[in-house]
Amino acid sequence: MRDRSATPPGNGRRRARRLGAYLGIASLAAAAVVADAGFGSVRADAQPAAPARGPVGWDTYRNLGASAQLRGDEKSFQASSFDRTGGNNDGFRGTYSCLRITDRGCVIAEHDGAGEITSIWSTREPWGDVTGTGNIVIELDGRVILNAPLVDVVNGRVGAPFSWPLVAGAGDAAGGVSIKVPMPYRKSMRVTVQHNPYFYHVSYRAFPNADGVKTFNPNDSAGDVLDRLRRFGVADPKPAASGATPTRKDFDLTPGSSATIARLTGPQQISQLRVRLPQVVGSPQAVDDGYAFGQAGGSRFTMRVDPNNQGIRLIRRYDAQIADQVADVFVDDRPVGQWRGGPARPGQWGLEFLEVPAELTAGKSEVEVSSRFVSSALDVNEFRYDVQSKVGGEWVRTDVLDLGPDHPGEQGAHGYRIDNEVFARSKLIARYPNDPGQVAASDEVLSTARIRITFDGQTTVDAPIGEFFGTGLGEYDVRSLMTSVDPGLDGWYTSWWPMPFAQNAVVEVVNGGGIPIIGATAEVTSAPAQVDGNTGYFHATHLRGNTVPGQDWTFLNTSGAGTFYGVTHTMRGLIPPGAAVRSNQPHSFGTLAAVNQRNYLEGDERFYVDGSAEPAWHGTGTEDFYESGWYFRDGTTFSMPQVGNPSHEIGADGCRFDCTGAYRIMINDAVPFRTGLRAGIEHGPVNDEPGDYSSTTYWYGGRVPGRQLPIAPPAPARPPESQPAAPSSPPVTSAPPSSTTPPEPGTPEAGTPETTGQNDGERPSDVRQVVDVVIRQHQRNG
Repeated sequence: MRDRSATPPGNGRRRARRLGAYLGIASLAAAAVVADAGFGSVRADAQPAAPARGPVGWDTYRNLGASAQLRGDEKSFQASSFDRTGGNNDGFRGTYSCLRITDRGCVIAEHDGAGEITSIWSTREPWGDVTGTGNIVIELDGRVILNAPLVDVVNGRVGAPFSWPLVAGAGDAAGGVSIKVPMPYRKSMRVTVQHNPYFYHVSYRAFPNADGVKTFNPNDSAGDVLDRLRRFGVADPKPAASGATPTRKDFDLTPGSSATIARLTGPQQISQLRVRLPQVVGSPQAVDDGYAFGQAGGSRFTMRVDPNNQGIRLIRRYDAQIADQVADVFVDDRPVGQWRGGPARPGQWGLEFLEVPAELTAGKSEVEVSSRFVSSALDVNEFRYDVQSKVGGEWVRTDVLDLGPDHPGEQGAHGYRIDNEVFARSKLIARYPNDPGQVAASDEVLSTARIRITFDGQTTVDAPIGEFFGTGLGEYDVRSLMTSVDPGLDGWYTSWWPMPFAQNAVVEVVNGGGIPIIGATAEVTSAPAQVDGNTGYFHATHLRGNTVPGQDWTFLNTSGAGTFYGVTHTMRGLIPPGAAVRSNQPHSFGTLAAVNQRNYLEGDERFYVDGSAEPAWHGTGTEDFYESGWYFRDGTTFSMPQVGNPSHEIGADGCRFDCTGAYRIMINDAVPFRTGLRAGIEHGPVNDEPGDYSSTTYWYGGRVPGRQLPIAPPAPARPPESQPAAPSSPPVTSAPPSSTTPPEPGTPEAGTPETTGQNDGERPSDVRQVVDVVIRQHQRNG
């Protein structure tokens, strides 16, 4: 995402790129025949016509069980500030950030026809503060439905439905801001910002007609959707299924063996899959922000609990370098015990557990927790609280409150209040006490033990347990809308992806590594479901290998019809700290003498749909795709329902140099395809940085053989711009590479021009002034 020097190097492949449409979408054939990919026992002529699109507006979130239904003839597009020349000027100078200038300001996206805005992301200096962007104006069907400062919208000041977590400020998402409110329209949309936004994405859906589409109503607060999303990572976001039945198995696995967890007969749908591995220990490093209160101070907040609880467990994370922290703890104003931190342990996180009896919590769906200062060597600090509810004799996480200056939305949703605040820490990196041998063994189990699921004779899920549930670098805390990893005491790994099948399903855990798995438990919950010719199979496609110079890392390369719903991505950078400074260092690094070990994050995502030579999505940087910014705000981890960066390791805990784990779940901005999809991401500014990458992609595909798809909508017309050619697919394997020696990076060709020479129109007057200030700041800080 960071810009390069004024004359960025490129390579021959990029310089040879042909001109294409601005959004990179070629016209598609009127219809396509899908190859046999499943549900072969269902007669095609007995099925109704495929729907024209998936759920629209708030129904996208209200009916997540419909994710498996293929989306007919709708299309997904993304407008962004990516460098049209193939270089890395993806927004730093704002060269490509305005489609045109109007009286309102800088137009960043527009579409004629029916559709839906699905996601808006942006960032700018410093650290994602978008105050300088000014107002954002969203027009739908010729009517202004939003006109407010962008910084107020993303920080929730405008109010529902623009509330956390449907919006995220720069603190919530570690340097990026986003709007995930689905905004359908019948005739047209336009998004304008007052001043050049520099870095931005706008993704939207295009429908072939407006049948059944209602224009977004900003007065609909969608309280039920907000409530559901605020339970992300702790509760199934789908409506409860009638007749749901759990199938559980305890098992041990010797190396090379497998255990069948469930054999199911259809038609059914798996609604929840859980795994618990007691031998796996949590990764020791955590990055967090928090507060402290002093004498006569305290804090108060609400937490969700299961009304069927047989008691609850409170868990507090605190900075253990402060000795002798003691605070009285109350639940609904009744005393339940004390926090007692003990002696000072500099550089370490502390965890405390406090069990609350059922007589205080049974039948309640929410409790108020408060703490009051008793004594301390300095103060009583608090960084995070988890609540587990005991249900059926087992502990299950039912709420999380991550505190600190960078969690305003989460704090507000829990009614957090603090008295006599004496400390506010924005970023503390500390570690839990650990045994390095146990950590290494745990990482190996999570990367070599696999979830394997076969639906109607087809194995469509085969992925490492860690990455399948959202974490590829070890047992890190994950809270996403569709998967969860609770690394705490008695914690479960959980998936809520709906997985329908027509005849049968087999769920297995396979031990592909050399460490025995002992005392594990897995549980599959399923219920009867209607399965028809438009239902797709759930896939979790895993790939791992060394990056290849000049080629995008491939998330998914498949034929047939389906819908791409996101990815968990594990990046192990192979740029050594002693390497010479590269000529393509981002310009914002100024005159730094050290090599940029995170330069692999300069890569853009690119999605090629239905054989198009041009990408439907072309992004501006890797952390931008995960809706963060500035290298995840220089290593700050975060969790949101659809995006997150659970882990960052530097030269420790199994990471050789610099490693990053991230996820993106694309619920309302899913990418449908009719004849095929090639989705991937660059590694470095021009696919030139070495890395050991792995990814697990979540998608649906497979349908009745011989079925015809409806006519696709035409591509949006845009002024011609320089575009990249489609990348060739890199050779990747489903196992780690046999050698840790990285491939030699390609040699960039110097002198690639930064512009194509076309007239970009009038640029906002603030661009050059701001850019010059930012450059001088970076040079002074270099």
